[in-house]
Amino acid sequence: MVKTLSHSIREYKKTSILTPLLVTVEVVMECAIPFVIANLVNQMQAGCTMDVIVRYGIQLLAMAIISLVFGAAAGATCANASAGFARNLRKDMFYHIQDYSFENIDKFSVSSLVTRLTTDISNVQLAYMMIIRVAVRCPLMLVFSFVMGFVMGGRLAMIFLVTIPLLLIGLLLVIRAATPLFRQVFRKYDALNDSVQENVQAMRVVKSYVREDYEKKKFAAAAENVQRDFTKAERIMALNGPMMQFCIYTGMVFVMSYGSYTVITTQGLALNVGQMSSMLTYSFQILMSLMMLSMVFTMITMSQESAERIVQVLTEESTLTSPADALTEVKDGSVDFDHVSFKYSKTAERSALSDIDLHIQSGEVIGILGGTGSSKSSLVQLIPRLYDATEGSVKVGGVDVRRYDLETLRNQVAVVLQKNVLFSGTIKDNLRWGNPGATDEQMLEACRLAQADEFIQQFPDKYDTWIEQGGTNVSGGQKQRLCIARALLKKPKILILDDSTSAVDTRTDALIRKGFREFIPETTKIIIAQRVSSVQDADRIIMMEGGRIVDVGNHQELMERNQVYRDLYTTQNRSSIGQTQNGGDKDAE
Repeated sequence: MVKTLSHSIREYKKTSILTPLLVTVEVVMECAIPFVIANLVNQMQAGCTMDVIVRYGIQLLAMAIISLVFGAAAGATCANASAGFARNLRKDMFYHIQDYSFENIDKFSVSSLVTRLTTDISNVQLAYMMIIRVAVRCPLMLVFSFVMGFVMGGRLAMIFLVTIPLLLIGLLLVIRAATPLFRQVFRKYDALNDSVQENVQAMRVVKSYVREDYEKKKFAAAAENVQRDFTKAERIMALNGPMMQFCIYTGMVFVMSYGSYTVITTQGLALNVGQMSSMLTYSFQILMSLMMLSMVFTMITMSQESAERIVQVLTEESTLTSPADALTEVKDGSVDFDHVSFKYSKTAERSALSDIDLHIQSGEVIGILGGTGSSKSSLVQLIPRLYDATEGSVKVGGVDVRRYDLETLRNQVAVVLQKNVLFSGTIKDNLRWGNPGATDEQMLEACRLAQADEFIQQFPDKYDTWIEQGGTNVSGGQKQRLCIARALLKKPKILILDDSTSAVDTRTDALIRKGFREFIPETTKIIIAQRVSSVQDADRIIMMEGGRIVDVGNHQELMERNQVYRDLYTTQNRSSIGQTQNGGDKDAE
C-alpha cells in the first residue's frame, strides 16, 4: 500500500524530505532552550552579574528565533508536499479510472469512486502531512527530551520509563478496536453518497411521484447509520484524551513532589533549582509529544481504510487492454460475429448473448428490433470492445477486435446512446468531442445531417450557446440530435444508433436516415429502435429475443414470415394513423 501511494509523491520528494530536516533543527533548539535556562537559573542563584544574564538572554532569543524560523519553514514545506501529494494522487486515480473497462466500472459504484476521490484523499493528505512533520517531530522531541531529562534529572526521569509504555499499550488497544469500525463507516459513506446521487439524478421522477418524504426518510436512515458507527469509533478514539491527561498529570505530580523533596533534602546537591525547572519543562515536552503522537496514531488509523480504498482503485487493472503488437488501422466497416456468447461477469448464471452468428458488410444498413431485455445494446457494445466476448469472436474489418489498438478501434466506431450525455460548455465544445479539430463548416454540415442546425439557429448565440451540465437546458430530442452530430464528426467506419432517435418525431427520424444514406454511404450503420419505421428501409432487420437472433431479413421478408414483426408493424401503424386522425379532428375543431 505504501509503495503504491508513494508513486504519487514524485516532484514533491524534495519538500517531503526537507520537512523532517527542518523539524529536526526546530526540535533541537526547543530541547536546548530548557538546558540553557537551567544554567541561567543556577547562575542567578549563585549571584551572577547583569552581563551574564544579558548574554544568556541573547543566546535564548537567538535559539527561539532559529526554532521559529525552521518551524515556519517546516510548516510551509509540509503544506506544499501534502497538498501536492494529494493533487498527484487525485490525478493518478482519475487518469487510471479513465482506462477502466465497463467491467471495471461495474465493480465500483460511481458514488464510491467519488468518495475515494474526495473524502478518502483528504484523509490521506492529512495523514501524510502529520507523518512528514508531526510524526517526525514527536519522536525526536520524545527522544531528545528523554535524554536531556536523564542528563538533568537522573533518577527523576525514571517516571517516563513507566508512563510511556503504559500509554503505548493503551494506544495500540484503542487502534485495534477502532480500525474495523472505521472500515465499516467508509463503506456506509459510499451508500450515503449513492443515495444522494440517485436522488439528485432522479429529482424529476421524485417530484412527479411526490416521493420527497420517502427520499428524506431513506437519506435520514443512511445518515443515522453512518453517525452511529462513526460515533462508536470516535468514542473509542476519545479514550486517548483521558489516557494522555492521566499520564501528563501523573508525571507532573511526580516530578513536582519528588523533585521538590530532593532539592530540599539534599540542599541542591543532588538536584538544584535549575535542574528542577528544566525537568518540569522536559516532562511537559515529553508528555505533549506523546499527546501529539496519539493524534497522529488516530489520524493514521482513520486514514488507513481510506488509503486501502485508494490503492484498490490504483491497482485495479483494466480487463480490456491493447495488445503489444496492436493494429492501428481499420480496413473497413464490416462486422462479423462468429458464434459469440457473452456474460457480464464470470459468476453470472445466465448469458446475455448466446451463439450470435452474424455477418455485416461494410456500408450496410442494419436494423435491430427486440423487446426489453433482448440484449440489443449488449450486442453492439461488443463492436467497439466496451466488453469482450466470453465465447467466439467479434471482427471489425475482418480482424478480431482484440487485436486492435483500443483508441484506433473506438475512433472508427461511433456510438450514439438513447440516454446521451452533454457536458457543460458551448454547443461547439460538445460537438468537438467527436473531432477536436473540426471546423465551423464541418460542424454545420454534421448538424444539418442530424437535423440539429434548425433549432441551433433559433438560439440567440447559435453554436456558441452554453449547454448546462447534462444538457438540462435543451430538450430530449435536441440532445439526441446534437449527440448524433457529434458522432458524425468522427467520420466513423461504423455508426451505431442505440435507440437514439426515440425522442424525435418520425419525420425528423426519416430525414436523419435519409441524410445518412446520401452523405455517408460507405459507413456501416447499425440502428437499434423500438419503432419499425426507424428500420423499415434497412438492408436487413435483425429480430432478437432472450439474447438470441430469432430472424433476419428485410422488411418485406419479415412481413411475410414473422408474425411478431407483422404484429408490431400493424400495431404501430394503426397507432400512428389514429394519432393523425385525432390530430386532424382537433385541427378541425
